[in-house]
Amino acid sequence: MTAEKQRLIEDRDKVKKWRKFGPYLTERQWGTVREDYSAHGNAWEYISHDAARSRAYRWGEEGIGGICDDQQFLCFAIGLWNKKDPIIKERLFGLTGNEGNHAEDCKELYYYLDSLPTHAYMKMLYKYPHAEFPYALLVEENKKRGKLDQEYELLDTGIFNNNRYFDVVIEYAKADDEDMLIKISVHNRGPEEASLHVLPQIWFRNTWAWGYDDTKPELYRDEDGCIKISHQKIGSYYLMAEGKPEALFCENETNTERLYQFEKEGTFKDGINNYLIHGDHLAINAIPKGTKAAFNYDLTIPSGKSKTVKLRLSKKFQPDAFKTFTSIFKARLSDADEFYSDLQRNISDTDEKEIQRQAIAGMLWSKQFFYYEVSKWLKGDPAQPPPPPERKKGRNHEWMHLHNADIISMPDKWEYPWYAAWDLAFHAIPIAMVDPEFAKHQMLLLTKEWYMHPNGQLPAYEWAFGDVNPPVHGWATWRIYKIDKKLQGKGDRKFLEEIFHKLLLNFTWWVNKKDNNGNNIFQGGFLGMDNIGVFDRSAHLPTGGHIEQSDGTSWMAMFTLNMLRMSLELAKENPTYQSLATKFFEHFLYIAGAMANIGGNGGINLWDEEDEFFYDVLHTADDQRIKMKVRSMVGLIPLFAVEVLDQEVFDTMPEFTERLQWFLENRPDLANLISRWGEKGKNQRHLLSLLRGHRMKRLLKRMLDETEFLSEYGVRALSRQHLDNPYRFHVNGAEFSVKYAPGESETRIFGGNSNWRGPIWFPVNYLLIESLQRFHHYYGADFKLEHPTGSGNMKTLKEIANELSQRLINIFKKDPSGKRPVFGHYEKFQHDEHFRDHILFYEYFHGDNGRGVGASHQTGWTGLVAKLIQPRNK
Repeated sequence: MTAEKQRLIEDRDKVKKWRKFGPYLTERQWGTVREDYSAHGNAWEYISHDAARSRAYRWGEEGIGGICDDQQFLCFAIGLWNKKDPIIKERLFGLTGNEGNHAEDCKELYYYLDSLPTHAYMKMLYKYPHAEFPYALLVEENKKRGKLDQEYELLDTGIFNNNRYFDVVIEYAKADDEDMLIKISVHNRGPEEASLHVLPQIWFRNTWAWGYDDTKPELYRDEDGCIKISHQKIGSYYLMAEGKPEALFCENETNTERLYQFEKEGTFKDGINNYLIHGDHLAINAIPKGTKAAFNYDLTIPSGKSKTVKLRLSKKFQPDAFKTFTSIFKARLSDADEFYSDLQRNISDTDEKEIQRQAIAGMLWSKQFFYYEVSKWLKGDPAQPPPPPERKKGRNHEWMHLHNADIISMPDKWEYPWYAAWDLAFHAIPIAMVDPEFAKHQMLLLTKEWYMHPNGQLPAYEWAFGDVNPPVHGWATWRIYKIDKKLQGKGDRKFLEEIFHKLLLNFTWWVNKKDNNGNNIFQGGFLGMDNIGVFDRSAHLPTGGHIEQSDGTSWMAMFTLNMLRMSLELAKENPTYQSLATKFFEHFLYIAGAMANIGGNGGINLWDEEDEFFYDVLHTADDQRIKMKVRSMVGLIPLFAVEVLDQEVFDTMPEFTERLQWFLENRPDLANLISRWGEKGKNQRHLLSLLRGHRMKRLLKRMLDETEFLSEYGVRALSRQHLDNPYRFHVNGAEFSVKYAPGESETRIFGGNSNWRGPIWFPVNYLLIESLQRFHHYYGADFKLEHPTGSGNMKTLKEIANELSQRLINIFKKDPSGKRPVFGHYEKFQHDEHFRDHILFYEYFHGDNGRGVGASHQTGWTGLVAKLIQPRNK
C-alpha cells in the first residue's frame, strides 16, 4: 500500500478531498464553441487570442500550468513577462483553425513531466524565450504555406538559438487535501544574465456578470502580506508568498472599451497586463482587493543559474508557511517515485519507464473542468445582450438537455479543449492502470441523463454533439472493469450494471438510426476517422444515396460482442441477463451474415474475394452499388469484432446455451459464417469473429505487408500502395481521389488538421493488437503467420501482437544513434540535454519515419503507449 494508493482510497471513501484541487484549467478557452455567441458559429473568430486577455469568459478559465478547484470557482496559474513581449505571457499561443496551413496549431514548447493521480505531486515545464515572442511571424509565415508544406514551428524561428530562453519548472505538492505548496523554478539557459517578471496569478471565474447571482467573491491583501480569498461557495483560503512581494489587484471583468469601444468604469481582466506593459497605474485597483490578483517577482538570473518562487495555497493560514516547504516537497516526490516504482516493477528498460511515466503525467495533467449548459448558451443570459436569433436553429440546438459541469479527460487542452466520446474511451484505459475510480467515472459520465441524448445517442464533441463517433464505449467499459477487477481483487458490479443499462439505450439508437435499410449494415457517417474516405462521410454525397460502411458495420459487430460479454458477466449473479446475452449473440450473427452478403442472393459483399479485403459500398440514389476500393483502416476494422468464450460459460449458463444451440441448428446459414463454432480451440474455448480463419489470414497478410500497411512504427491508416496508385472516383464531372499521405493532411476535409490517409494512429493500432491477442487466445501457439509478409519468418499471433506493440513504443524510444523518431529532423530535440528526454505525445505519427504530427500534447489516446509498455499478466 503506497502513500498515493492510500490517498486514492481516502478520496474514494470521502474521508478526504484529495482531488478537489487539480490541473483542471484549460489551456485555451478562446476560440471554443462554448464562448461563441456569433450568429453562424464562427467560434475561432468570435474571441481571438488577442481579445482573450480583455474578455471575461462565460464558461471556463485558462492558464499556463494552472490549477483550480473541482467547480473552477478559484483559479491559479503562472504569468510571465520577459520585458520584451508586447503582452504578459499568461496563456498559450497558437494559430486558429483558419490561420494554420493544417488548421489550428499550438506554437509553444511545454511538457507535462510528472503527476500522481490525486495530484499530490505535479510537475510541468514551460520554455519561455528571452527575446520577444514571434506572434506575428508565426501567423504570417504559416499563412504563406500550403497544405503540402510542413508547418512553421516556434523552433524554426531561431528564437531558442544559443539557448536564449528560460526553463520555467512549475511544481505542486499537497501537504493536505486543501493545502497546496507551489514552487516555480526559473532556469536561465542562455549565455548572459536575463530578467523577467514571474507573476503567480489567482482569480475567480466570473459567476456574477450573467444575471443569476451578482454576489461577488473577494481577494484582498491582509496585514500578513498574503492574499486572503473569500468565496460564497467554497469558503476562505490563503495564498502565501515567500518574500512578501508586491501584490497587484484588478477585476475579472471584460474591458468593453478596448473590445467594443464602450467606456466603463473600473479595472478589468487585462489590468495587471496594462500596468506592467504600459505603466498604467489606473489599470489596477488602488485598494489591494479585487477578483483577480498577482504577486509580482522581478527576477534577474545569471547565465546557467536559477531562482525559485515559493507559494502556498491553503484553507488555513500558515504562520510558518515555508518552514517545512522543502521537506514536504521531498516527501511528495518520494511518494511519486514509490508509486511509479510499484507500477513499473516488472519493466526493466529505463527509457520505457520514463516514457510511461511522462505519458501518464500527460493524461493526468489533461483533466479539465468542462462547463457547458446548452439551453442557457442558446437562449443567452439575463444580464447580457440577447444572442442572434439564428443560433436557435444552429449548432447543438437539438441538445437542449445537455448540462456539463465536470472534470473530464481532454484529448489535448489546447488543440482539443473539449471532450470527444471515442477519444475518452481510449483515454480511460491507461488511466485505469493508475486510477480506476476516475476511469470508471469518465465512462459513466457520458451515459448520464444530462449528457446522453434522450434518444440514446452519446454526445460527440462541442462542435457537433450530433456527430457519430465509433461505438467504443462498451469495449472501454469492459476493459476498465477487467483492469479494476485485477487491481482490486473483485469486479465493480454496480459500475458494470449501471453503464450496461445505459449502453442498451445507445445500442438501440444505433440500430434504429444508423441501419437505414434494416439489413444490419450500418452507415454511421463520420465515425471519427476524418478524411479516410473518398467523400466527406458526414456530408451529403455528390452521388446521392448513402455508404454501406465496412467500419460502421464492424464497429457495431464489436459493440454487440462487448454487450454479449458484459451480459454474461452480469448473468453470473443474475440469470435474467442470460436472455440479453442470447439477444446479443443472435444480433452478432445477423451482422456477420449481412457483411457476407448485404444484398441477399446476387448482392454485393463488403468482402472482395479478388482483392481479399473489405471495402465500403456506395449505394447511389438510383440503386447502384459500387465498391470503393480504397485499402484503408476501414477494411481492417472487421478484425476488431472478436470474442473468445470459455467452455465454463456454457456449463454455467443453461438458458443461454439452450437458446444458442437452437439458433445454430435452425439458422445453419448464419452458424456457418462464424469461425468453426462447433470446434473448440485451445483449452475448450469457442471463437466469435467476423472472420473465418482463411479470411483472417488473408487480411493479416495485407496488414503485415511493409509495402502496404505495416510501417516500422506501426500499422498505417492507408495502404502505401496508394502512393503510386491513388484511388479515383468520378461523378458529375468532378474527380475525387485518395492518395497515400504519410504526414500532414493534404485535404481540407474536417478542417485539415487530422490525416487518416497514411499516418499511424494509436487507438486503432491498440485495438488491432488486442484483437491479435484474442485470436491467439483461441488458436494457441500452433497457429503461425508469416511476419512481416514475404520475410519467411513464421510467428504466433501473440508474437506478432508483441512485435507490433514494440514498433509503436519505439516511436518514443532512443534508437541506436540516440535519436527518438517522434522528434523527426529537429536536432535540438534529439540532442540538447534540456530537450531530448522530454517527450511529446502527438496526435498521430508519420507513416514512414514515425515523426510526431498534429496536436503535440494528445496524451489522450496516444497515452495508450503507457498500457503497451506495461507487461501483460503481471
